[in-house]
Amino acid sequence: MAMNVGADSGEDEVLSQINTTPLVDVMLVLLIIFLITIPVVTTSVKVDLPKEKNVVRETKPENVIISVDAAGHIFLYDTPIKNSSDLLDRMKTFAVKVPQPEVQIRGDARSDFESVGRVMYAVQRAGITKVGFITEPASN
Repeated sequence: MAMNVGADSGEDEVLSQINTTPLVDVMLVLLIIFLITIPVVTTSVKVDLPKEKNVVRETKPENVIISVDAAGHIFLYDTPIKNSSDLLDRMKTFAVKVPQPEVQIRGDARSDFESVGRVMYAVQRAGITKVGFITEPASN
């Protein structure tokens, strides 16, 4: 049992100090949690990621060039293609060649992705394994 000996009045005195001990305890617990979990999050499977580099590609005569304009029309070299099934039939003739030519797709930046996707799907269904995209180099 405690007794207040030195005070004349019966009222308790209001403490104007903030007790920071609980705050320090909480901060230490959070620090320990972060120190334990950060190495688990950052260390995962070690992989050597490839470095990005732009290589100027040579256009070989045997490469097949497919273009998609802004309206979504498909062209094989300069010849317009009616639809995806017509493109598929033409790609099957290139797929049987040995060695198989590379298909280079030139898609207009304003064209819908659906048009380029149809071209990619037709090329994949024909069995062609080498597919590339022709882009403009970034200006500095």
